[in-house]
Amino acid sequence: MTKEERRLWFEFLRFYPIKIRRQAVLGKYIVDFYCAEAKLVVEIDGSQHYEKRVKEKDNNRTEFLKGYGIEVVRIPNSDINDHFREVCEYVDMNIKERVKLKATRTASPSRRNRTV
Repeated sequence: MTKEERRLWFEFLRFYPIKIRRQAVLGKYIVDFYCAEAKLVVEIDGSQHYEKRVKEKDNNRTEFLKGYGIEVVRIPNSDINDHFREVCEYVDMNIKERVKLKATRTASPSRRNRTV
């Protein structure tokens, strides 16, 4: 794990109330962080991810994961270093939105229309 990945893990994600795996294997790829309940991958990108060849690989991986309903969020190292609190809030918001969306999709029609 990079310095930025370690910071996000040790200062935020490992204490998150929903289980998040680090260095998770998904198909033929290893992702930085994966929240199965939210079907969300968080990737922390260093400068090499802006090179054309690496961008193409990243795009292929993202498309592969999207085929399984998994959303990929990419965060530059510089944001971890310069805007850590905002990164944590952004990850939190994405997880909560995806878990809420999943709950809405799986709720039965009769349960969704029920009034209290």
